[in-house]
Amino acid sequence: MSDLPWSGQSVADLLRSWRSDPRFMQQVATWRTLAAQPAHFVPLPPALHPDLQAALARRGIEQLYSHQGEAVEAALHGEDVAIATPTASGKSLCFNLPVLHTLLADPQACALSLFPTKALAHDQLAELTRMGAALGSAALSAAITTYDGDTLSAQRATVRRQARLLLTNPDMLHAGILPNHPQWARFLAGLRWVCLDEMHVYRGVFGSHVANVLRRLRRLCRHYGSDPRFICTSATIANPAQLAAQLVERPVRLVERSGAPRGEKHVLLLNPPLVDAEKGIRRSATLEAAELAARCIGAGLQTIVFGRSRLTTELLLTYVRAALARAATPAATPAATPAATVHGYRGGYLPAERRQIEAGLRSGAVRGVVATHALELGIDLGGLGAAVLCGYPGSIASTWQQIGRAGRTTETALALLVATAGVLDQYILQQVDYLFAQSPEHALVNPENLILLVDHVRCAAAELPFRHGEQFGPGTYLDDALTLLAEMGEIYRQGGHCFWGGESHPARRMNLRSAGRASVLVEAIHPRSAARSAIGEVDQASAQFLVHDGAIYLHDGQSYRVQRLDQEALRAEVVAVDVDYYTEAITETEIELLACHSEHALGPSTAAHGEVAVHAQVIGYRRIQRVAHTTLGVYPLQYERTTLESNAYWCQISAETQQALESAGLWFDSANDYGPNWQAQRAAVRARDGCRCVACGAGEPPGREHDVHHKIPFRFFGYVPGRNEAYLRANQLDNLLLLCRACHRRMETAGQLQTGLDGLAYLLSQLAPLHLMCDRSDLGVSVARAGQPGSCARIYLYERVPAGLGFSALLCELHEQLLAAADSLVRSCPCAQGCPGCVGPVLDGQPVQLETKRLTLALLECLNSRQPSPSFTRQTER
Repeated sequence: MSDLPWSGQSVADLLRSWRSDPRFMQQVATWRTLAAQPAHFVPLPPALHPDLQAALARRGIEQLYSHQGEAVEAALHGEDVAIATPTASGKSLCFNLPVLHTLLADPQACALSLFPTKALAHDQLAELTRMGAALGSAALSAAITTYDGDTLSAQRATVRRQARLLLTNPDMLHAGILPNHPQWARFLAGLRWVCLDEMHVYRGVFGSHVANVLRRLRRLCRHYGSDPRFICTSATIANPAQLAAQLVERPVRLVERSGAPRGEKHVLLLNPPLVDAEKGIRRSATLEAAELAARCIGAGLQTIVFGRSRLTTELLLTYVRAALARAATPAATPAATPAATVHGYRGGYLPAERRQIEAGLRSGAVRGVVATHALELGIDLGGLGAAVLCGYPGSIASTWQQIGRAGRTTETALALLVATAGVLDQYILQQVDYLFAQSPEHALVNPENLILLVDHVRCAAAELPFRHGEQFGPGTYLDDALTLLAEMGEIYRQGGHCFWGGESHPARRMNLRSAGRASVLVEAIHPRSAARSAIGEVDQASAQFLVHDGAIYLHDGQSYRVQRLDQEALRAEVVAVDVDYYTEAITETEIELLACHSEHALGPSTAAHGEVAVHAQVIGYRRIQRVAHTTLGVYPLQYERTTLESNAYWCQISAETQQALESAGLWFDSANDYGPNWQAQRAAVRARDGCRCVACGAGEPPGREHDVHHKIPFRFFGYVPGRNEAYLRANQLDNLLLLCRACHRRMETAGQLQTGLDGLAYLLSQLAPLHLMCDRSDLGVSVARAGQPGSCARIYLYERVPAGLGFSALLCELHEQLLAAADSLVRSCPCAQGCPGCVGPVLDGQPVQLETKRLTLALLECLNSRQPSPSFTRQTER
């Protein structure tokens, strides 16, 4: 880094230097140059209000991009519209122009714009203020305002009284506006437009909540005599029209062909060099991204760097500043170095700090910013020269949102995606068409999820009594929900109406980001002062997994260790610590099939989805080193078993496939038959060890014998009943230990050999989010090994939300596509036995017969209707 140029360079100069750098070019997996695109203009719609046309002309806008013209025309003709065009294509005008047209034409009209973040709302307020000034209407400008958690209490009455265009977020609409609708009667009666910006964010649990919030809004609008139309904007996803129609429950006109100009853009996908090729360990993506960002800033390019978490952004900021400081001239003062012009940006910063950084980016005073996805959305930052993405953001839509932050003008720009060693990152590098072709991601919502629906029916009843025969969305569950609430004593029926009987409005106890009502408060204890402060909350169902005793909880870049989880008081006590590891809960999971909704056999496998009960128990946790992802230790826990009723997709392996692989020495997932001498050997071990656990010394509890554990796993010996006597070696006394249940679990967890079934389960769980546009934490995975001879093994991917959101049905449809993707990923991975980038971490020294990668490939060959190749037949030595 010592040769960093500090004088301004062009993107072309920087790219030429990289092309001549062999070390850099070895990391380049893909280098795509997206050609510049000229603008396609159309005239302003003749029906647009003349004052608005004049105001646009004063701002130098005499025509619109083609997609803006199409969207505005459709809206002015009374259609509900969804716009899905790339970042920086001017989507805001698509909804601002119809809204302002209506406000100018009708003095009583009002409009509501919903944004997923407060920052976006404030950014739009600045743009609308400029438009109001161009219109020359002080009265209209004063009637355009934001309303969110930052709005001062003294100002709220004025907002309710005067607002005509209200900019807010779904959370404030849910908890601050709808429960107090009598105070908003004027606004709701005049409501003509509802705009949903960044619609693709409204997916999963959050999107399902938002769909129900919009139902409540439309219900109150009908009460006050209005019927607003909707305009939605979205990033590029596979199903924008479907998502919009599910959210607003009306057909929409889709506008998706952009007419906006675009400068030439170079998109580079980089894979950090391998540090250990056999284990698939690569150089840290964080270090690599920081160095590249410093090169861009040092070359004079205004640069944005994205990290996937708050912790990553803090590390990136430190590394970028350090690299720039090292390269600065010795005589430069700290304030004069480029390092001083690089700032962080994430949740947790004060609003004034964020506004200052945004202004610095627009003016050019800030030369670099390191951000979480908080800056991914459409805040106006001016024309940035480069975007550096540290790791795949988790969805293709987010990837293009972040890439699109560079080159928001017609100038040449640069975007770098630095991959981690994770499965999705490596898969995207190998299958670049997923990124550059049509997005495969489906944004899914399920407003009819009974858990969420009951919560919103509860809120709707508190807002306005339900009439007999009234509808709440297109589903048929309203009567069931009302009956349930009546049985619980929360509503009462009288005169054909259902009235709310609670003391306070239930919306205040609901979080739109989670399913269920109860949350566990995360409370930081400050040892010196003994003071306590709330720093976050997690939903009750996730508490055992996220804030168990000993867990590391991350907040605002700081690590906290959980001292105690009090499940009765719904409180987790944490203390700040400085550690280089994170934790991962270890669970025992049992799947109970309740109902199968659909299944189809595909030769060696069967794909199905249906209702399941997931019985899970947290039995311990791992400490995992942050950079190398190696397990530092395993620690026992003992929590009560929980049950989640949800939906699942499963892949069932046919008995014939299992038998074929077993005959070839490539299947170790059948139930263990420990051989005819097992009971005698078991009794001998108990006698030898005095019926005490050899690890902790605990005696056997009443009614339960301790477990007998094989040091070398039994399946390694290849015993086949009736065909060999391999059980004799497996069951030798020196290979057997007596362990209590807790110690046995800990030892099995720390040293579990991963089979082909485990490898495939890991792959499916990692690849599924690519198609579902969900977080990896939204899905759980469980392996059910074959119990009896002739029975079938299954891999379950279950939804962690009670009653599910529809992921399972889509996964069932994508079954063959997922298997093909898994096969492609494993074959192209350069590791020897398996790694976190393909079949998951494997144990050092895992026997060749049980090499996870070899077994997974053999299984995938069968499932993709091919026989295992000769290279995967039984081996006894390498």
